[in-house]
Order: sequence, then C-alpha cells, then structure tokens
Amino acid sequence: MTSPAPARRSCLTIALAAGEGTRMKSGLPKVLHAVAGRTMLAHVLAACSQAGADALAVVVGPGREDVAKAARAIAPQIDVYVQTERLGTAHAALAAREAIARGYDDLLIVFGDTPLLTAETLGRMREALAAGAGVAAMAFLAADPTGYGRLITNGDDLLAIREQKDASEAERAVRTCNAGIMAIDARKALRLLSDIGNANAQGEFYLTDVVEKAREHALRCVVVMASEEEAMGVNDRVQLAAAEAVMQRRLRVAAMRRGATMIAPDTVTLTWDTQIGRDVLIEPGVFFGPGCVIEDGAVIHAYSHLEGAKVAGGANVGPFARLRPGADLRKDSKVGNFVEVKAALIDEGAKVSHLTYIGDATVGAGANIGAGTITCNYDGFSKFRTTIGAGAFVGSNSSLVAPVTIGEGAYVGSGSIVTKDVAPDALAVARGRQFEKAGWAAAFRAKQKPKAKT
Repeated sequence: MTSPAPARRSCLTIALAAGEGTRMKSGLPKVLHAVAGRTMLAHVLAACSQAGADALAVVVGPGREDVAKAARAIAPQIDVYVQTERLGTAHAALAAREAIARGYDDLLIVFGDTPLLTAETLGRMREALAAGAGVAAMAFLAADPTGYGRLITNGDDLLAIREQKDASEAERAVRTCNAGIMAIDARKALRLLSDIGNANAQGEFYLTDVVEKAREHALRCVVVMASEEEAMGVNDRVQLAAAEAVMQRRLRVAAMRRGATMIAPDTVTLTWDTQIGRDVLIEPGVFFGPGCVIEDGAVIHAYSHLEGAKVAGGANVGPFARLRPGADLRKDSKVGNFVEVKAALIDEGAKVSHLTYIGDATVGAGANIGAGTITCNYDGFSKFRTTIGAGAFVGSNSSLVAPVTIGEGAYVGSGSIVTKDVAPDALAVARGRQFEKAGWAAAFRAKQKPKAKT
C-alpha cells in the first residue's frame, strides 16, 4: 500500500530590499544592479518562485519607488511594503505584517542582494518546516567567519544565532555562519517576529533572534547548509564582480551539460536567459546578451557579440560578427566576419559573408550578399525595410536605399546605389559610367612635378 502524498503547503516569500547600498558608489539602488543581465532582486524572486512560493512581497526603503516599480515589473502581483524606519531585519520583515496575516504554511524571508540563492536550497528549508521545524536557518561554513553571525547548535538543534559583536570568544570560534535567509512556520511567524526586542549590542530588531524566541515557544529550530558562494551578499562592486563570476560559471556548466561545446568556457559570457541547444559549438570570446536562442548544431565563431538574436541549426556566425535584437538566422545561413545584422531575417542558406550591414531587412533563401554591402534603412527620422528575394545576388560595395525590393534571382552589379525596386531575374547596375582618357596621368605628373616641394 502506497503512502498518501503529503498535503501541499502554501508559501509566502518576503524579500528585504530596503538597504541603501552606499558602498556600491552608485545612483542605482543596490538590488537593481545586474548579474548576468538580470537584477539581483529578479534573481532572488525567481529562486523563490521556483521553490514554490504562492505569494511574493518586497520590503523597500522610504522613497524607493524605483525598487517597487522594478519588483512589480518582475512579478506584477507582488505586494510592496515600506520600512519607514531602519530598526533591523526583523522590523523590516514586520513591515509586511499584512501579507503574513493572510495565512500561509511557510514563510521565507530572503534578501534582495543575494543573487546566487538557489531554489534547491529554499526547497530544503521548506522541507524542514514540513518535517516539523518551527524555524530553518540557512548557513554555510566560512573560510573566514569574521563579521558573520555564528550558529550555536546542540547536535541537530539550532539553539541561537549570535552576531559577532554579541558573541563570546568561544562562540566566535564557530565557523558555521548565518546566511541570513530564514524559513519560519508562517502560522506562528507574526507572534515570533513581534516578540523580538532590542536585546543586542546594536540596539536593533534582528531577524536572527527569532531562533531564541521560537525555542521559548518550544518550537524546534534547525540548520540547512548551503555553499559559501550561494550565501554571498553583494555590498560593493568587487562583490558584484565575484557574484558575476560564479553565475557565469553556473551558466556555462549548465549549457555544456545540455550538450554544447565551449572551446574556452572562461572566455564566453552568457546571460541568465541564454538558450543554447545540443551540438552547438562556441569558440572563444563570444558574448551573449539578453534574449538569445541558439538552436542545435549552430556554430558561433570567435569574438562575436549577440543580443536578442535567434540562430537556427546549421547556421554559422562570425568570427567578429554582431547580431543585434531582431536578428533571425535560419537553417544553414551564414553571417561572417565584421557583419552586423539588426531586425533582419537571413533565410535558409543565405550568405552574408563579410564587411556588411543588414538592418530592417529580409534576405531570401539562398541569396548572396557581397562584401561591403549596406542597407540604408534610416533617413534620420524613420526606419524603412529592404527585401531581397530568394536566390538574389548583390555585388560587393552596394548600397540598398530602403524602402526597396530586390526580386528573386536578381543581380545587383558591384558598387551600385540602388534606389528603385529590381525585378526578379533582372540585372541592376546603378553607378557612374567608367571612362578613360589616354595619357592623362603622365601629363598630370609632368605638369605638377615643377610645383612639388622637396
């Protein structure tokens, strides 16, 4: 006989984002700084959602409508609360009292400046609550515990979290440190948080004191271990760069484990939403900005820059290519060295091999675009579209002045400035006629030589 599935537990997450972040030396709020192309706050909220949060709330500082707006853009149904006074982390969590009072099974309290937090660890914290714990604290083994709160334990039980300034010498020797992330039995959370008082050296309401309050109510408190890098909080630009390095490593490893090949992984930069298929080859120095989809079997050659681009299977990009938003390369197409593509479809088998700009355009299947060709798509006020038919051939150093259509199978002679549509299978030559004057160069030199300065 199989055991019945456990009842689903509801979960509220409160993200604390009221910190000033003055060490960032920035006009941008700390939690809105990006890691792998996504704000730290967005990373944290995404991890909470993946861990099964039913509702999200964020606590911001006074006047931080920019953080509130960003939070709503991430999760439109999020509740936003303001911590009007800076009286500590427990006080910040209580700013969301209204949300806590609605009634949930689990309460997760997280920080908006911990972008490496994972759904897996949050899930283990929720499992601890489901197993009967009243509080689960996320912790890590610190290489250097100086400055961190220490977790005081007795076997599997967590007795207290002691801040560095409040800790005894023996407690300061403990290397198991507080990550700050808490899971609390939400049915008891309001009472526990309200019971916390000014009982520390800093005169603040610390969230860490919830452990002792829970034990006073005979609730079991436990520790959930995470890696030190996952617990990393970002307070300055140096730590931001460190978090970026960790995130990049995670993204590269995930892509390679899904079947992509990276010749020099440490030189490849990914964004949080980069999608890379199987048997994709990525050469050194490639940068993927937001919104890139690289399908199975594509090749991205060295030092190419892609953003908002889709590359189909069998397509070749680069080296030294730039694909801007809206670039759509179809199967077996080619965009070569020093080619820029923006808001353009390069259809199946088409080739744009070198030294070319294709913007606001459609390049038909099997078409060939010669070196130095540009689509003149902007008149200083509006953008216009160029359409190049299937099988067309555009000679080198041509300018296609949009709006213009090159018909299927048509030829455009090299050096042409095309301002009118070209019919299918026609030849268009739009350049000054070449003429020659015999002996002119010799006569010119003879005339100019006496005038030349030595």
